[in-house]
Amino acid sequence: MNRITKLAILIAVFALVAAACGSDSDSGSDSGGDGFRVAIVAPSASNDLAFTQSMVDAVNSLKDSGVVSEVAITDGTFVPEDGATAIRDYASDGYDLVIAHGSQYGAFLPEIAPDFPDVSFAWGTAADTYGLPNVFSYEAASDQGGRVMGIMAAALSQSDVVGIVGPIEVGDAKLYVDGFKAGVLVGKPGADVPVNYIDSFSDVALASEAATSLIGAGADVLSGTAQMVVGAITVAKADGVLWFGTQANQTSLAPEIVVASQVYHWEGILEEIVSNVKGGTLGGELYSITFANGGLVIEYNDDYPLPDDVRELGDNAVKAFEDAG
Repeated sequence: MNRITKLAILIAVFALVAAACGSDSDSGSDSGGDGFRVAIVAPSASNDLAFTQSMVDAVNSLKDSGVVSEVAITDGTFVPEDGATAIRDYASDGYDLVIAHGSQYGAFLPEIAPDFPDVSFAWGTAADTYGLPNVFSYEAASDQGGRVMGIMAAALSQSDVVGIVGPIEVGDAKLYVDGFKAGVLVGKPGADVPVNYIDSFSDVALASEAATSLIGAGADVLSGTAQMVVGAITVAKADGVLWFGTQANQTSLAPEIVVASQVYHWEGILEEIVSNVKGGTLGGELYSITFANGGLVIEYNDDYPLPDDVRELGDNAVKAFEDAG
């Protein structure tokens, strides 16, 4: 890794750490939403261009449309116990819906939720309500978008080596990594698809090292998931290696190399959850975002010259998921 690349990575690390320091914010209230108050507790920065931002954008969209009246956010709670404290505090304050946006918070809900029977909780990504009447759970079928983009990655790779930087093998992260690898092998059965799990959602430096290792092994296309990918993208940009993103649109991080991003749109299931809570159903249901219900969308980078035939491969793969329902 050359000196310029190291400097760029250090800058990226500093920016992310500064952004991810736990913060509380309140987007205010208005006359809409029937006084319905939503709180979000999330592990990384609200503007991480990944997991946390996908939920923050969705809830703020519901506020803009008048579905909810107030949104409060505690981000940067990458320590699970800190997240649990914030979840309990919001419940104590009487928020109508508290969203525990991180699988690391799930273990605390069986203890917290029964103490607040009139408050609704939602958490993900997972498919377990613990049998509690005031807990919803949600997940993303991220393997769908992973497969779509893996197919395109295989078509674009000239070295036949496509690498993946993974965080921890849980939830939508594992689904995405598995789906992306499967897609590459569908498009190019003889390809090499090394996966490097760094055992962290937030360690930008480790993600940088993983990307460097994968590129050193011959990868000319990379992908990855979670907020730590800013490090991997920085390395990919420096080496001119293509990138496929997920959770949020990551084009702005490196317009030269980002081909497309699978973007999570939680708005649809959130509207259902809010409607249920207003109607007296405080939990007990599972939700999943997919291509068929509009919760998953492939957003292409208009500045990247994607060949028409490769774009067609991606569009056809999306349509197959939509048709399957």
